[in-house]
Amino acid sequence: MSMKKLLIGLALITGSAFDTDAQENKKAVHALSGKQQKIVSISALTAKGDLEHLKPELNAGLDSGLTVNEIKEVLVHLYAYSGFPRSLRGLQTFMAVLDERKAKGITDKPGPSASAINDKRSKYERGKAMLEKLSGVKESGPRKSYAAFSPEIEEFLKEHLFADIFERDVLDYTSRELVTVSVITALGGLEPMLSSHLGLSLNVGLTPAQLTEMIDNIEVNIGKKEADDARPVLAKVLDSNPLKNK
Repeated sequence: MSMKKLLIGLALITGSAFDTDAQENKKAVHALSGKQQKIVSISALTAKGDLEHLKPELNAGLDSGLTVNEIKEVLVHLYAYSGFPRSLRGLQTFMAVLDERKAKGITDKPGPSASAINDKRSKYERGKAMLEKLSGVKESGPRKSYAAFSPEIEEFLKEHLFADIFERDVLDYTSRELVTVSVITALGGLEPMLSSHLGLSLNVGLTPAQLTEMIDNIEVNIGKKEADDARPVLAKVLDSNPLKNK
């Protein structure tokens, strides 16, 4: 074998090894799965009303393996944090995306619908139990803060948000918290709520690395200011949760 052929062969082998290492390193940097990354971007863009950039992310979400019902559930869930108008515009945009894909001959998986709820307790009791499960904190004593000032909204939160919405099993708790923290981070100026839900996120199994990547995703899709505002909030939450800061 000539020296030239030998050098070419070594270059190809070495280049292939470098490519493999690069691909492995690229995979290693992602704490969030492909589906989770798209849950974050879809949630944040919908909350901000950026429908132009939402459309390709909805396509990418379907291509990543999210089902039609999972994306619908993301868009329904976020209305509790960003309002009906944003949620409805997101759903209308998603309908247009599905129509376009169908016209191209793409068949998307609908995925399972929500299971029936057979719990006979009142919605308030179910919602209270759900919040205790998410937070890991047992509620006791008289109502405090906004719950004491406005008992009505505390009841709405328990009965609707934590019972009607969080009980639906189309999305798991980690996915629902990803939607929630993505929306709150994207909207900005909601640091107390962000801190609370970052704590819930850790409690339901999201890792510091995943939450850090969520904020990085927000910076790419929404803006640097929103991400920079969220980072010290996450740092403070992690400082107060030493056992989960791994």
